[in-house]
Amino acid sequence: MKPAKTLAVLGASAVCLSAPQPLLAEEGGFIKDATATLQARNYFFSRDYSDIRGPEQSMAQEWAQGFILNFKSGYTPGTLGLGLDAIGTLGLKLDSGRGRVNSGLLPVQEDGEAADDYSRLGLALKLRLAKSELRIGELQPNLPVLSFSDIRLLPPSYQGASIVSNDIDGLTLQGGRLRSTSLRNESGDGKLQAMLGHVPKRVVSSDAFNYAGADYAFNDKRTSLSAWYGQLEDIYHQRFLGLKHSQPLGDWILGANLGYYDSEEDGKQLLGAIDNQAFFSLLSAKRGGHTFYLGYQGMFGDSAFPRVFANITPLGNEVPTYEFAYTDERSWQLRYDYDFAASGLPGLTSTVRYIRGGDVDTGKGFEGKDWERDLDIGYVVQSGPLGGLGIKVRNVVARSNYRTDINENRLLLSYSWKLF
Repeated sequence: MKPAKTLAVLGASAVCLSAPQPLLAEEGGFIKDATATLQARNYFFSRDYSDIRGPEQSMAQEWAQGFILNFKSGYTPGTLGLGLDAIGTLGLKLDSGRGRVNSGLLPVQEDGEAADDYSRLGLALKLRLAKSELRIGELQPNLPVLSFSDIRLLPPSYQGASIVSNDIDGLTLQGGRLRSTSLRNESGDGKLQAMLGHVPKRVVSSDAFNYAGADYAFNDKRTSLSAWYGQLEDIYHQRFLGLKHSQPLGDWILGANLGYYDSEEDGKQLLGAIDNQAFFSLLSAKRGGHTFYLGYQGMFGDSAFPRVFANITPLGNEVPTYEFAYTDERSWQLRYDYDFAASGLPGLTSTVRYIRGGDVDTGKGFEGKDWERDLDIGYVVQSGPLGGLGIKVRNVVARSNYRTDINENRLLLSYSWKLF
């Protein structure tokens, strides 16, 4: 689609969704409780594969503008409430070129060039009964077995059905079946695929991803327990157990995030045998604007950690560059966050993080090792004509003896308008 047409799609959607409709307004909460926001993202991404020489692509560097329109209706009155959500996305190329594609910002065409634009409009019907909600259509779940990986220009989405129940105080029950996905740099629907560690396995596809899980919060919601199951049909299935706890101690707040995954092959075993057990722990200590983290992550079994392509996961030491989740890998993390509001500069935050991994079974007769250093700085303008404008800068250096070295820079500008 041409940019004018894609802009027309988003514009018409916004008008239709925000226009007052007497029939729906008379029914009460459907329009009265509706909300709509439009977010603009300007994203520059540069990833230099510093150890690649010769004919292979040694850099992914692109610049793009994105728009995300989110509409969420209220519910019609009555025992069974009916609602409708919609998300419209538009991505526009600002700079790219043959040999610099595959940054994850823009689709790649058959001629090897990035597309000038791409767009999508997705709808989800929702039904509410008491404190339970059924959704059918365009979904963006955020689960321990399927994270919401919104780390590029536009967010990914899935197509299927989900149900969430909060009828028991402190207990959240969820389940769903997803039949297809729209990746972060695609406008159409595609079949679900897998990754093992950092390696995409796009030669096979699954007909569905099924999941079920429970999260229980207690102790004034300072402690939560989680139990989940995920199944990428005929590829792998996975169980997850998690514990989160926050404990005030004088001027400090201590935290713990622990998790365990157990994964194995499923059904037709389209990727063969899979055997992975993953444990992670991320401990934190916060005082004022300072937060310190210490993390450990271990992979056990004969396989790398499996996940749905192209997602990150809640593993404690996983970051958007390296995952530290390959076969037999053990890794440690040191991280420091500072919120400058404590020094009288609200809106300014920073993160520095160092992760080192080793003991990797590369299958090549030597032990794999890797490390990564991340520096993130973010600022949200607090007031004035530019109030609400967000700026994020990320610099990464990642090195490995069994996979590609990376130097990376990202710059993201974002701004949201509340339409109603």
